[in-house]
Amino acid sequence: MSEISVKPQAGGEAPVARNTVLTRFWAQGQAKIGVILTALIVVLAFAGPLLLPWATGYSATEFAARPFQVDGIFGTDNLGRDVLSRFLAGGTSLILYSVLATVFGLLIGVLFGMVAAYVGGWLDSVIMRANDVLLAIPQLVFALLAITVLGPQPWVLVTVIAVTHAPRIARVARSAALDVKGEDYILAAEMYAMPKSRVLFREILPNITGPLAVEAGLRLTYSIGAIASLSFLGLGMQPPAADWGLMINENRIALSIQPWGVMLPVLAIAVLTIGTNLIADSIARASASRNVGDA
Repeated sequence: MSEISVKPQAGGEAPVARNTVLTRFWAQGQAKIGVILTALIVVLAFAGPLLLPWATGYSATEFAARPFQVDGIFGTDNLGRDVLSRFLAGGTSLILYSVLATVFGLLIGVLFGMVAAYVGGWLDSVIMRANDVLLAIPQLVFALLAITVLGPQPWVLVTVIAVTHAPRIARVARSAALDVKGEDYILAAEMYAMPKSRVLFREILPNITGPLAVEAGLRLTYSIGAIASLSFLGLGMQPPAADWGLMINENRIALSIQPWGVMLPVLAIAVLTIGTNLIADSIARASASRNVGDA
């Protein structure tokens, strides 16, 4: 195993810290930056609605002044609503739906990937060929088609993004599961006639969490971009709801006159994406260090 702990030596020497994935992750400077950036936007997104209306004087849907005015802190949007109020109220849906889509995609992809690797044979071929079909369809095209048919409902948005993530996650889960399938602890579990479900979830899954954690970070980043893009295209959150992607679409026509209605959500999405990317990259480095140490 990769966890290493050393007891205090005689003579009062300090113990060596455990060499875990978490400690290797946190030892990286970019990991700390990623966590800080991500936490900043998450706190802003979830605390922002609680600050309205007393912090700005307006709710997210309340008329404040003429459209695209630059008076006040950040002025007004295309309908004369306070930009700061819209911004504070608009991040919750983006982060919540992105996390839900990533989690559902992980559940589906990990399950099918592990089953394909462990069972093998014709079932493996069927699952992976179905994966190839889904991978051949561009993510955005599939999302546009599904949302156009089913309507721009939140559950449709989350489900569509999750389904488009699942094939990519399944390939990673299958590859990782194949690497551990022949290990002694798996063979021992099979020798004692342990049910296949227990082998999958108690023996295989805990030993492939490194690659899955990296993939989860990447999928979360893609979820943020996909949901913001769909909202920008008018297929995500619908007016008069406050949403960062929707704000960009609503205010882009007056970017040169009143830029804050576009710049604030763009900056927030950019910072959140950079933060999650740094976290995913740091997890990958920490997992790779563990694999090298195990070798």
